[in-house]
Amino acid sequence: MVLRSCWKSRHKNSSRPAPRLIRAGLAALFWLCVTQLACGSGAVGETKNVVQKDAEFDVTYNDTVTSENQTIYAFNHTVSRNKTEGVRVRVDVSPQNLESTILFVVRQKQAVLSFQVPLILRGLYQRKYPYNHVGRTLCQPPTRAASETQYFFVDVSTLSAQGTNYQLRVSRVESFTLQTDKKFTFTASPSQPQYFKYVFPDGVDTVIVKVNSDMNFPCSVMSIQDIQCPVYDLDNNVAFLGMYQTMTKKGAITVQRKDFPRNSFYVVVVVKTEDEACGGPLHFYPLRPDELIDAGNRTKVLDVVVSPAINSEVYVMGMLFCLGIFLSFYLLTLLVACVENKRMNKKRAVLENPADMSPAETASLLGKNGDGKTPASPYEYGSFADNGSTLSSEAITESATSTDNNYGYMERSLDSVGRSRHESLSSVEEDDYDTLEDINSDKNIVRTKKFLCVSDLARKDKRVLSKKYQIYFWNIATIAVFYALPVIQLVITYQTVVNVTGNQDICYYNFLCAHPLGALSAFNNILSNLGYVMLGLLFLLIVLKRDIVHNRALVRNDLNALECGIPKHFGLFYAMGTALMMEGLLSACYHVCPNYTNFQFDTSFMYMIAGLCMLKLYQKRHPDINASAYTAYACLAAVIFFSVLGVVFGKGNMAFWIVFSVIHILATLLLSTQLYYMGRWRLNAGILRRMLHIIYTDCIRQCSGPMYIDRMVLLVMGNIVNWSLAAYGLIERPNDFASYLLAIAICNLLLYFAFYIIMKLRSGERIKCLPLVCILFTAVVWGFALYFFFQGLSTWQKTPAESREHNRDCILLFFFDDHDIWHFLSSIAMFGSFLVLLTMDDDLDTVQRDKIYVF
Repeated sequence: MVLRSCWKSRHKNSSRPAPRLIRAGLAALFWLCVTQLACGSGAVGETKNVVQKDAEFDVTYNDTVTSENQTIYAFNHTVSRNKTEGVRVRVDVSPQNLESTILFVVRQKQAVLSFQVPLILRGLYQRKYPYNHVGRTLCQPPTRAASETQYFFVDVSTLSAQGTNYQLRVSRVESFTLQTDKKFTFTASPSQPQYFKYVFPDGVDTVIVKVNSDMNFPCSVMSIQDIQCPVYDLDNNVAFLGMYQTMTKKGAITVQRKDFPRNSFYVVVVVKTEDEACGGPLHFYPLRPDELIDAGNRTKVLDVVVSPAINSEVYVMGMLFCLGIFLSFYLLTLLVACVENKRMNKKRAVLENPADMSPAETASLLGKNGDGKTPASPYEYGSFADNGSTLSSEAITESATSTDNNYGYMERSLDSVGRSRHESLSSVEEDDYDTLEDINSDKNIVRTKKFLCVSDLARKDKRVLSKKYQIYFWNIATIAVFYALPVIQLVITYQTVVNVTGNQDICYYNFLCAHPLGALSAFNNILSNLGYVMLGLLFLLIVLKRDIVHNRALVRNDLNALECGIPKHFGLFYAMGTALMMEGLLSACYHVCPNYTNFQFDTSFMYMIAGLCMLKLYQKRHPDINASAYTAYACLAAVIFFSVLGVVFGKGNMAFWIVFSVIHILATLLLSTQLYYMGRWRLNAGILRRMLHIIYTDCIRQCSGPMYIDRMVLLVMGNIVNWSLAAYGLIERPNDFASYLLAIAICNLLLYFAFYIIMKLRSGERIKCLPLVCILFTAVVWGFALYFFFQGLSTWQKTPAESREHNRDCILLFFFDDHDIWHFLSSIAMFGSFLVLLTMDDDLDTVQRDKIYVF
């Protein structure tokens, strides 16, 4: 009976399709009837009537389905090889008297699509959301013929004995194929996803697909999938194939032709059942078994536009631009060195043959004024040039006697300290001292003098200090190797996972300006870090030049190098240059796949740079009592440890912020005490008794001011700043703990640097032309750099979808975005800051160390 009804219903058609299509339809119908006979009628013992109708597009069919009857709608349409026409099926079911779901099966030539109504979509914690209005787009099978008529069938069935009404409508999709640079607007919902086809035009190898909406929520997903059936267009399967990312208002994916052999792809947009993935609220519902939750209206209006991305010429221009900027600094440095060498050679000739020039010209070259005051040192005319020969003893004597000695420290004759520098450094231990055997008993008296000069704190053997500060360089080089290798391995793994899974929520790019190159998703963000590496290497070369010049002067027993100026120790400078290069490398690694788990890669060496700069400032006037490399790097390691803890546990954790604020304040107090007393204090059981004694004698018994006023001013300001930062962190508890910690380090560095400049000028010293130009130039560049830094194109403190709301288009050469410009400017600014530290005290190169203030 079932077979007879199937046969009769099949021949009720008035149309006569091609014999091949008839055979295909009969075979499918025969299979369906046999299945129903075995599984339906055989099991239940009842007969099911199957009715097939010839259906038309854009016609709404209102029918009823029960367990005793099944309806098949037969559609046909013409398919062209060079034209894709989308077909969409829409179903509406009334929720009244709905005992069981209705099953809709769409059978095509090479694909089958099935769904039930109500459509049940699951959320978190197995929440169930029913949808009675379902719309699905059919996947068009490929055809080799120029034009072909294809048939598809929509089968409607249910197991409910009670009749259920439904509405079925099949229509063609207008603008199913997206056009280049043309915006198309559409609506989507969890049960009515949308997808469209895009074909690469000739000459275009890369495009960027942008999906935008004026609505934050509901949360949605955009996906790029290959042309194949089936298309994964539901919330529970959209991540199965291709590239995808969540979005609220903005979404963008760069697509390359090489990834799609058919030169075309589908753009799929799915609205999620819940907003938690996009940072939205997750409402609480009672979790009862089999309870269905009304999701409400989750329709979203979106628009999509596909635009050609940049071509290979723009890539080449971007790379040439990046190289050109930083190579210009090499050329500028070379030019300055040549000019300074020329001036030094001219000055050397004057010193050797003073009779060849007039007295006025000689005085002008030597830097004398009409009063015959201190002549300029060889270093004054060039930062990177050798001084050639030792100045005459008369010039040095004149320089030494032109400065008043306000400390009462006995002057030493420079002639009595000249000695050979050919002794082996390996024979010197770090505990050796160069001049005084009783320095251990003497240093308490020396360091607690009311007025200190550099000679008081530069009494250790220069070879000892040279070894001590070279350890900074070798330690940071070792740290760099052991830190960089696992970082590189990890980011390669990250990028592989992104490419294999297609999950672009793993990385927080600026997707509107992310240019891929090979396996790298955002090559522009990586390339812009080249400046740190190139300028760090240039700084190392400059320091090496100065180091060579200084060593040659020591070999010649140059009295200026031996007993004048700030003691030259270059180990910290080498460490700073290495840290700058590592910052570029690790920042590039971070931007391979930026997210909150690897943000420490981008900031670790920033902490190093800030700490090394502060140590270098302190070392300039305190060479004997500066921290050792082991102590310094141990402290920096503790800072990085807290940075990691803050990123992992600090978000909204009040207990963590209380502990950190207490440690911050205590560390500030301990460091202040160390700096104020020049290390001449002990932290032991008697510390409280000594503190009370000082308070009683200096504040109660007699009101006396601090002995070291300058140091006290600096430390009071530093404590105010640090306590304020600690209070801000405790009250606001910022999510970006790593940046907060970096802000603390930078604020302290800037405060110390400003204090150093002020005290230098207050002490009667001057800033020469080159460091002054560097200071002004660096300040301007830092200002512009911070402007671009605070643009915030992405933020890993939020969800990936919320982060994309900050994405912006490229602003420089169609290749670099705001963050790339931050990389350019900050690398230049850091290089300028290093030059300031290197050249700031060049004016003291002819001043005896017992005439140079300590502050």
